[in-house]
Amino acid sequence: MYENEVIEKKKKILLILTAVLVLLTVVYLVLDLYTVENVSVEGNVHYTASGIRDIVERGWFADNTLMLSLKYKDKSIRDIPFIETIDVNVVSRNAIKINVREKEIAGYVRYMDRFMYFDKDGVVVEASGVETEGLPLVTGLQFDSFKMYAALPVNNEHVFQTVLNMTQAIDAAGLKAEEIAFDKDYDISFITGDVRVSIGDDKNMNEKVQMAAKLLSSEEMAGRKGTLHIENYQEGKELYYFKND
Repeated sequence: MYENEVIEKKKKILLILTAVLVLLTVVYLVLDLYTVENVSVEGNVHYTASGIRDIVERGWFADNTLMLSLKYKDKSIRDIPFIETIDVNVVSRNAIKINVREKEIAGYVRYMDRFMYFDKDGVVVEASGVETEGLPLVTGLQFDSFKMYAALPVNNEHVFQTVLNMTQAIDAAGLKAEEIAFDKDYDISFITGDVRVSIGDDKNMNEKVQMAAKLLSSEEMAGRKGTLHIENYQEGKELYYFKND
């Protein structure tokens, strides 16, 4: 009887070891066969593709398509600065597609030691201690307080739509603006490289910016530093002058 008990115990141990071996084999195969090898990212501006991938692939087995499909099934990633949602879709055993929906940001202002990012309605959607490349710093707006997810308290609410329109016009013209500035009358200028472009009011904004891009790419303007004045733009006439620093 003792020998039978020993044999039974050995059988149980063998079964347990076999089950563990099978489980480990399955885990290995899952990890090996379903490893993420190809990632496509769409919709990202403020984050690089690798930065978005780092956000998605957090936690245990986060580089495994099977685990990712379970983790993000019918679920978006939220509460990431500048991001509305991140959706993860497994398209094959070794590939995922990441769709990013960013918050629509017109620009940002500096307030004390923080940068307040706002949308086309002037609503503060993000506060950060870090400046983000690719967005213009907006200067000349007067306010003495702010609230998250509320419009900046300025006298002219139209100015925020103007900022968005300016940003889009500058981008369409192939320029990069580090700063968009308003004076006390809300006349507009923007800084690109070593040149400040003064366009006056927002009438014919797109045409003025397109003309500025044309002039700044000319041999005449190469290497110059100062202010390009195009406030007196008239349709069909390139009225401008340049004031050196």
